[in-house]
Amino acid sequence: MHTEDSHPVQSTNLLMMIRPSAFRMNEETAVNNAYQSEAPNLSDAVERAQEEFDGVVTVLRQHGVKVAVYDSDPEADTPDALFPNNWVSFHRDGRVGLYPMFAKNRRRERRESLLHSLAIDHGLDFDSIVDFTEFEQHGVFLEGTGSLILDRTNLKAFAAIGPRTDQQAALHFCEAFGYELVSFTALQTSGDAAAPIYHTNVMLAIGSDWAVLCDTIIPDEEERQHVLDALSIGGRTVILISPEQVNGFAGNVLEVRNAEEAPLIAMSSAAYSSFTSEQRAELEAIAPIIHAPIPTIEQLGGGSVRCMLAEVFLPHIAP
Repeated sequence: MHTEDSHPVQSTNLLMMIRPSAFRMNEETAVNNAYQSEAPNLSDAVERAQEEFDGVVTVLRQHGVKVAVYDSDPEADTPDALFPNNWVSFHRDGRVGLYPMFAKNRRRERRESLLHSLAIDHGLDFDSIVDFTEFEQHGVFLEGTGSLILDRTNLKAFAAIGPRTDQQAALHFCEAFGYELVSFTALQTSGDAAAPIYHTNVMLAIGSDWAVLCDTIIPDEEERQHVLDALSIGGRTVILISPEQVNGFAGNVLEVRNAEEAPLIAMSSAAYSSFTSEQRAELEAIAPIIHAPIPTIEQLGGGSVRCMLAEVFLPHIAP
């Protein structure tokens, strides 16, 4: 069994982001993403999304985070291309994971040429691809670090099992990369109906010394306690959020690092506002919070800042 690293750290100072060219509410993902909503009179969604995207890039770079920006393929009609974390993950041993996607039009986002460009542009050792996409032929899905929240320090992979996060596919990932699976069921509520949450990363985030979790949407008491215990390893501060805060994308946040390797907590301005002042103070006692407004992306895309950031852990080629 491979393990990702014998001395892993939780966050990176290099992010890959994909600037959108065909952004809209994706009709294929809306069937099980309760966080998407239409804006029927919005005629400039692409322009707004690009402006919001550029704002996130600017804030990250202003705080010393390296961001590799690539344009989405304008010919491919990929409305969710700005959420690359669902199709790719980068690992310290030089391997790259490619993932099976629920929506057929999202599968066009996967571009191996992009991975080679990233490696060349930043002097990275891109060794090989671990390809999980064959699961699509069996109607089975695992959408990258939307489905899997990786505790890279303790080599645990947290997964809320549902239509886009299959238990067996998650176990295959864990076998390939040397993680222990912590799986559970979490329910998102839409109107009077409750269904498995579409992505784990809207209700759970893990930093080096902190975690954010909506525990109340895990109905099974044993599963809930198991998740809490696994998150608390090493004395991590676990901040519990409500379902209403999940709706405000408070769970969709990510630890990143600046050029000096100091941790930061990146989120949207909506997520920032969703936290209570006490919760913000708890997080800021650990690491500074940086945020930018992305209301169009959140409304139509049903994802927030964390979804926009693909963490690049590939090793640098020795000079």
